[in-house]
Amino acid sequence: MKALAISGQGEAPVVMQVPDVEVGPGQVEVAVEAASLNGFDLAVAAGYVWGFMPHTFPVTLGRDFAGTVSAVGDGVTAVSLGDRVAGVVTLPGLGAGPIAERFAAPAESLVSLPVTVTALQAAGVGLAGVTALDVIDALSLQSGETVLISGATGGVGAFALQLAVARGARVLATARPGEAADFVRGLGAAEVVDYIGDVLAAVRELAPDGVGKAVHMAGDPAVLGACLTKGGQLASIVGATAETVGRGDVTVTPVAGSYTPGKLAALLDMVADGRLVVPVAATVPLDDAVQALAKFAAGKLGKVVITAS
Repeated sequence: MKALAISGQGEAPVVMQVPDVEVGPGQVEVAVEAASLNGFDLAVAAGYVWGFMPHTFPVTLGRDFAGTVSAVGDGVTAVSLGDRVAGVVTLPGLGAGPIAERFAAPAESLVSLPVTVTALQAAGVGLAGVTALDVIDALSLQSGETVLISGATGGVGAFALQLAVARGARVLATARPGEAADFVRGLGAAEVVDYIGDVLAAVRELAPDGVGKAVHMAGDPAVLGACLTKGGQLASIVGATAETVGRGDVTVTPVAGSYTPGKLAALLDMVADGRLVVPVAATVPLDDAVQALAKFAAGKLGKVVITAS
């Protein structure tokens, strides 16, 4: 079958033939209709992970996927042939991934798609949406609070922004003027801060006493820390610590997205009823999937999704 894969260490990812899926007990085969890219996929493509993650070549890229159940392994009762499902790969190692024609996944890891949610939307939510949910939960964000989101134009940021708005928060989002600023305003940002300028001064104009909470997905953590009020909270998905933030009177929480089917199901329900938009910057067919990596690396507003055709 075809997949976007890496044949060996030092090799670039290409669309190639890889071994067909083998469905074991408790697993199902999914005919993949859509799979999205994440920053992790670029790290794998660049060869940054071979030294610390177990792997078996060929390594097929991808973490998020959606499609239709095309085969069912022994002992599976929760899903049936033809069911529309989505999921996120959680295995600690690398080998078979879902940017392929078919993918084998544990049945218990899958989520049924609501009728009105497309495979494109479901794949776009995936790991980025779950990570955003974990970030907002880490801050215990409440209605009426003000939160600064740095990195709001990326996949995780776009979802974090919307989830914050859904909880009644006032969101200050970092973005460049023009298309990017319009993008975050369209997702619900109350105000936009140009991250190229003096971020602290801009935030203080909008929130003179500072903000109580901040989400760090890009930018200088010390600058974000300076924007916080005493006792404020910062959640970071890119490794900020109390030392790099430079404040002893605020709480810094590292967040690594932790997938569960329940989290994805909750997010897909929000998509189904219109409370969550899946911003897709580009779609690329599997045959041209190498171009999707280039689009992602060049910068985008939202998600890049690879489709079956």
